Amino acid sequence: MSDVDLDELRSELDDFAQSKKSSVRSAAEERIIAGFEEIERFVKEYDRFPQHGDDCPIFERLYAVRLDRLRKSPEYREILEPLDSHGLLDTCNDVVRDTEDITDEELLATLKVERDPKDNITQLNYVRSRQEIKAAEEIAQRTPCEDFEEFQPLFEGVQQQLTTGERQTVKYQDNAEVQLGDWFILDGHKVLVAQMGEMFTSDYGRTDCRLRVIYDNGTESNLLLRSLQRALNKDKTSRRISKIDFGPLFSQTNLSDSPVTGSIYVLRSDSDHPFIAKNRSIIHKIGVTTGDVKTRVANAQKDPTYLLADVEIVCTFKLEAINPQRLEALLHKFFAAARLEVNLPDRFEIPVQPREWFLVPLEVIEQAIEKVQDGTLTQFQYDPETASLRQV
Repeated sequence: MSDVDLDELRSELDDFAQSKKSSVRSAAEERIIAGFEEIERFVKEYDRFPQHGDDCPIFERLYAVRLDRLRKSPEYREILEPLDSHGLLDTCNDVVRDTEDITDEELLATLKVERDPKDNITQLNYVRSRQEIKAAEEIAQRTPCEDFEEFQPLFEGVQQQLTTGERQTVKYQDNAEVQLGDWFILDGHKVLVAQMGEMFTSDYGRTDCRLRVIYDNGTESNLLLRSLQRALNKDKTSRRISKIDFGPLFSQTNLSDSPVTGSIYVLRSDSDHPFIAKNRSIIHKIGVTTGDVKTRVANAQKDPTYLLADVEIVCTFKLEAINPQRLEALLHKFFAAARLEVNLPDRFEIPVQPREWFLVPLEVIEQAIEKVQDGTLTQFQYDPETASLRQV
């Protein structure tokens, strides 16, 4: 073999022996990529870039600051640009705050987070698991319920029903069904599922929907059904508040086959009191009796309970095999927001405040009784402003 051949062979072997540039990333690069992927997941879930601002959850604000720094660093951009499938590094997509002059201590102080002076924010020590982040975001998104006064009577009614035994609490079964109008105890608070949005299929192929959940402390949250289920699963003391078992309020059998236990009656007052006279058509007394209604109201003009005036029997409903007083209490609680507030002296000149008169149109009372019959009354509430039933 010639010297030239040997030289060529040696050259080829030298080229073969040269080490290729390693594709293994350093620990620092892996941390940068992990932090960037957290931001990508946020954008994918909420369909927006993370924002600055005191109203934003703490993790969103940290993501926003982190994204600003990644955008401004040529070193970071070189690592991340091949991975940027959402255009996060494009500064035209968002307004970038000048954070170069903000120290880690100043940033965390504004976020009310304490940290060890040895920590470095580029080490992503504050990156939590996705489960922890979702739980924190769900809590952070609780906001004051602006119309809580409309829900407060419902909470008071449920508490009363728990006290009297009309409702019970049972252990929440993991991932059990959640429906509109359901009541739960979560983290020590009574919770009402007030609204349910349209069902959709998540990226993981699971059905879900957005809920409006009201808490007894006057707050609310707009969280996903699956998120509520996870929270109920996690809280080992969570409870489901049972629906009221009305039983056969109105028997479907013939009257001859079922005992009549009483009547619901609706009255209208003939009082000449200016306010009552002006609103006579919508002021009604809702009561029950186990006897004859006409006999019950015979001396109405002498009884403050009947506004010291004769009354008109507008309509009656026969009750079969149920407790009349229980049904009366239910209807009075339902219309509590529209109770007529008036004081009248009895025959001993002692002020009496009748509790069975309500500013409710007759047709709405009839609708409420229909809801009692089909067992859906707890899914509605009376809106005094519109004088109608509204689904909750």
